[in-house]
Amino acid sequence: MFPTAAGEAFLTGARRALEEMAAATIDAGRAARGETGRLRLGFIASVLLDALPDVLGRFGRERPDVRLELREMASGRSAAALLAGELDVAVTLGPPRGAGVEHLVSVPVGHDHLIAVVSSAHPYQGRVSVSVDQWRRQPLIVAPVEDESAVAAGLRTLLGEDAVALDGATVARDVHTIIGLAACGVGVGLGPSRMLSAPRPGVWFCEVTPRTALPDLVLSFADRDRSPVLGAFLGTVRRNCPDVGAALDRRFGHA
Repeated sequence: MFPTAAGEAFLTGARRALEEMAAATIDAGRAARGETGRLRLGFIASVLLDALPDVLGRFGRERPDVRLELREMASGRSAAALLAGELDVAVTLGPPRGAGVEHLVSVPVGHDHLIAVVSSAHPYQGRVSVSVDQWRRQPLIVAPVEDESAVAAGLRTLLGEDAVALDGATVARDVHTIIGLAACGVGVGLGPSRMLSAPRPGVWFCEVTPRTALPDLVLSFADRDRSPVLGAFLGTVRRNCPDVGAALDRRFGHA
């Protein structure tokens, strides 16, 4: 007994429907495990000097089908984008500020302090440390501080009455520019100790005394975000950065 033409058409359609249902089930399972989807991450440039590359590299290997949308932003902008729902995760200098921050989970992912960088031809070359009194009269190179008020406040506190030196400082876009300008002999570059992760010929790094802490690098996300992709990303962060995992556990009340 052979099926009619109508029966053949029905069987073909039924098989196709079953195959599509099986594929949809597989796709749904992958999405539920955070193996597909999109993650939007805002970050400041200097975070690429240490923690973020390892995390992104591992996450990319573990979740090759997740689309990463990476956006370099100043801390104030990325915090605002996170609060507006335009980002899933933000890494900022200091915790996000503004209306709605009570709905964010924020944990430190890096601690830092102020250091100086000079050219190898500078008189400070070879010094282990330089004091505020030594560099306060030097031409300075600093990162923009429009939305990093804690950094600006720390520098102005250090300089005291000579804080006017900051008003005439060369403003660099990021830590790589600070190092490059210092190498050119423009002045004394002041920046985070993360700069030590970006050595280059022709420069010398010095500790600054007194030791001055800078705002923490902070990872933030919406506390109501239950996205599997975000969960997978945080899992990668936990495996790469145990201290951050412990902070997340404390935040969520886990043992």
